[in-house]
Amino acid sequence: MRDSLGVAIATGTYGLSFGAVGVTSGLDVAQTCVLSLLMFTGASQFALVGVLGAGGSAVSGAFTALLLGTRNTLYGLRLAPLLEYRGWRRAVAAHVLIDESTAMAVHRADRDLARTGFWTTGGTIFVLWNLTTFAGAVAGEQLGDPRDLGLDAAVGAAFLALLWPRLSSPLSRLTAALAALVAAGAVSVTPAGVPVLVAAGVAVLVGALAPRSTDAAAGIDEGDAR
Repeated sequence: MRDSLGVAIATGTYGLSFGAVGVTSGLDVAQTCVLSLLMFTGASQFALVGVLGAGGSAVSGAFTALLLGTRNTLYGLRLAPLLEYRGWRRAVAAHVLIDESTAMAVHRADRDLARTGFWTTGGTIFVLWNLTTFAGAVAGEQLGDPRDLGLDAAVGAAFLALLWPRLSSPLSRLTAALAALVAAGAVSVTPAGVPVLVAAGVAVLVGALAPRSTDAAAGIDEGDAR
C-alpha cells in the first residue's frame, strides 16, 4: 500500500496539467472533466485534446486516442486471470486498468496482494486525477490564449515526459527517433492527428523487422513493464 500510494499521488496530481490543456484546447470545464471520468487513461486523453487543439477533427482525435489505449487490452488479458473478478467487479476493475495499477499488481506473491496493489493504485489515481483535472480546468479557463503563455506546447511536453522513461534500450531509442522524424515530416502534409498514427506505423514496422535478440527483447519488456 505504501508503494502504491506513492505512485498514485505522484501520478494523480498530473491531472492538473490535463485540466489546463483540455480547456485551452477548446473544451469547456465540464467536457474536460467528463473525459477524465469516462476515458481515464492519461495518454489517450492528452492525445484527444492535442488533436482538437491543433485543429484536427474529433474523429481523428478519437482514433489517435484509441490507438494509444490499445495497450490497456493487453493489460486486461494479463490481469484477468490474476485478479479473477467476475460480473460488475470486473467491469469496475476494467475502468481503473491503467499503466500504474497494472504495474503494482503483477509479480505479487499472491492474489490478495495483487488485488491490494491494483485497487490502492487505481482507486487513488482515479480520485486524485479527477479532482486535479477539475482544478486545472478551472485555472486554465482563466488563462486566456494558451499561446501567450506557451501552453500550446504542453501536450508535446506531456507526451515526452510519458515516453522518456520507456526508452531503456537502443532499439526503443532508435524507434522513437525514427518515429519522431516521420511525424515531423508528416506534419506539413497531413491533417492534425494523422502524424501520430503514421509514427505509430514506424513502431509496428520496427517491431516486425527487428531481430528478436535476447537483449532487445529484454529491453522492450523492461520498458513495457515501466
